[in-house]
Amino acid sequence: MSTADPGGAPAVKQVGRPRDGSRDVLILEEALAVLAEVGYERLTIDAVAARTGAARATIYRRWPTKAELVLDAVRRLSEGDVDPADLPDTGRLRDDLVAIVLSQSEDELQYRMKIVAGVASLALTEDRRLAQAATVASVGSWTRALEVLLQRAVDRGEYPNVSRDVAPDVSGEAGISSGTAVDVAALAQVVPLMCLARAVTQQPISREFSLQLIDGVLIPAMRGAG
Repeated sequence: MSTADPGGAPAVKQVGRPRDGSRDVLILEEALAVLAEVGYERLTIDAVAARTGAARATIYRRWPTKAELVLDAVRRLSEGDVDPADLPDTGRLRDDLVAIVLSQSEDELQYRMKIVAGVASLALTEDRRLAQAATVASVGSWTRALEVLLQRAVDRGEYPNVSRDVAPDVSGEAGISSGTAVDVAALAQVVPLMCLARAVTQQPISREFSLQLIDGVLIPAMRGAG
């Protein structure tokens, strides 16, 4: 098929068909299913192709390597896990955190942990770019969500002695913090990375374990900083 420019420009022939976004979604979902079942090392493009009815060449055109396919699939799942704009807002940090934990069933949690465990080997690779991408794909959205909740708790005064403000420099020396500084961004990484480490060693991550991290790590850290 060709189209002509009304201004007299040469006709341009349209080649090929636009990419089918629904097929991409199906391939990514089945890649996750295979990853959860057999792990990264045993996952093959052939297995994903067989489950989706897609040709191997089609998958390789979209994702040149198995690692890129898996990272894209895990990243898509992770981004759908937590929407920072739709986080609980109960007025108390602990209640917000518990609400997130309880929002997933044990089956959903275990399925996601199998996927994280499957991609964990990539996080240990010597390829730093690939290792970083695997870590971000696995826990990036959860880290961002926790950062939002922790900062929200600080902003509403739940931890009144915690401050990120620095007093004005009136002595010619460096400013002095007006409160105990807390690196919310760093603290938000602790629990997701602990879960990732647990997944690497193939230890179960249950609701009970998640609640223990809330009460034994996050809340004490915020109180200690405050």
